[in-house]
Amino acid sequence: MSGNKTGNNNKSQSNDKSQSKIRANRSSDKGARNAGSSTRMQKPKVSARALAVKVLSAVEQDGAYSNLELNRRLKEAELSSADAGLATELVYGTIARRNTIDYYLERFVAKGVAKLQPWVRSLLRISVYQIIYLDRIPEHAVVSEAVNLAKKLGHQGISGMVNGVLRNMIRNREQLHIPSHLPAAERISLEHSHPLWMVERWIRQYGEETTEAICRANNEPPAVSVRVNTTMTTREKMMEEMERSGAVVEASRLSPDGILVRSGGNMALTSWYRDGLFSVQDESSMLVAEAVAPEEGQRVLDCCAAPGGKTAHMAEKMQDRGHIIANDVHAHKRELILEQAERLGLGCIDAVTGDALDLNKRYPEASFDRILLDAPCSGLGVIRRKPDVKWSKSASDIEDISSLQRELLDCVAPLLKPGGILVYSTCTIESAENEDMVADFLSRHPEYQAMETSNWSQPETRSWQAVNGGVQILPQYAHSDGFYIARLTRTVN
Repeated sequence: MSGNKTGNNNKSQSNDKSQSKIRANRSSDKGARNAGSSTRMQKPKVSARALAVKVLSAVEQDGAYSNLELNRRLKEAELSSADAGLATELVYGTIARRNTIDYYLERFVAKGVAKLQPWVRSLLRISVYQIIYLDRIPEHAVVSEAVNLAKKLGHQGISGMVNGVLRNMIRNREQLHIPSHLPAAERISLEHSHPLWMVERWIRQYGEETTEAICRANNEPPAVSVRVNTTMTTREKMMEEMERSGAVVEASRLSPDGILVRSGGNMALTSWYRDGLFSVQDESSMLVAEAVAPEEGQRVLDCCAAPGGKTAHMAEKMQDRGHIIANDVHAHKRELILEQAERLGLGCIDAVTGDALDLNKRYPEASFDRILLDAPCSGLGVIRRKPDVKWSKSASDIEDISSLQRELLDCVAPLLKPGGILVYSTCTIESAENEDMVADFLSRHPEYQAMETSNWSQPETRSWQAVNGGVQILPQYAHSDGFYIARLTRTVN
């Protein structure tokens, strides 16, 4: 009995071991299958060029904003910094040069660029952009990458067409130029890649030479500049700290609070930014708060305030002593203003939500020492930063927005105290939205008159000619955004 029991135990142990081995093998096989399944479920790695094609196609087909679409896809793709930089260059560069690129492509695409599928058109555009404007990428590499991408996204026929078009363009590079005999507006439109209607309009306003300078400047990479929070530090101390960290910086020639960052990475990701020591802002935009010239203890109205950069700058100018009402029509944008104020440690900003056209119903007449109307506009002064603006706007947009600007000025005018200052600003270079708008306002409001805009402290700004109390800053003046800033004062009740 005992022997049989022992034998059964041994057999049982042997069976247990066998079963364990089988279970282990099965578990191993299952793990391998799961690992394989997990690998298959992982998102395929997206190349910089593929990402750029997807962004450009979304912009063209769906009307997506290039900056938002690019940022979304970059976050999803998790590219290396080098590849993310290439994707960014391809997206913005291709949009900026679209007119010129399509002009060249038309000679080599048999059925015409317009008849191509959107993604194929985008692929050819980024490839031509690399061939013409990016010297660091060999032509054979551009063609090879484009053909491989065409195979992945399409089929053999499309890849063959892409290969043929690009190789033919490279063989006939001498044809890739803009004829010099064209009429001035058409030549500028093609050479500097702007819509013809826009170029013709600017030639009427500024003349041929200035218009060409505007278009050329719009295709230059935008400068990076930050505005020092003077309630926490000084520009000199901030520059010293940045230089010690390895950043290459220089003092702004336009704003006493500005620093140009020539090298140093993304400023919005630094501890200085998080701690509220500075804000990222264009130099031209910094001049708005300086024109408002708010003083400590004053009551200030910012009519269209989001995202709050100019609001915060005014609060800093006042050393956070006084009261700023920062209004915006959108509730979610009010949150952006509050976030700015909290990051910068500013307590004098009261963010509110409402239509700016109703401000005269919400506040008593003559209740503000300073008013800033940074008006909604066509945005044609910031094409360098937002190149898709030039392809999405039309002449009718300018007429429509001008009507709103006129209403806004009339609405807020009664709210200023006699002797106070109203600053009207836009980020456009359109006279209908700028000096013509102010001239029309002054003709209908005898209680207002234009002031000198030359209260700016930097020598660079003193040569800019004022018209109707306003200065038109063109993008070629100081490698900053195109802006218009006018200072008006109320003389009587």
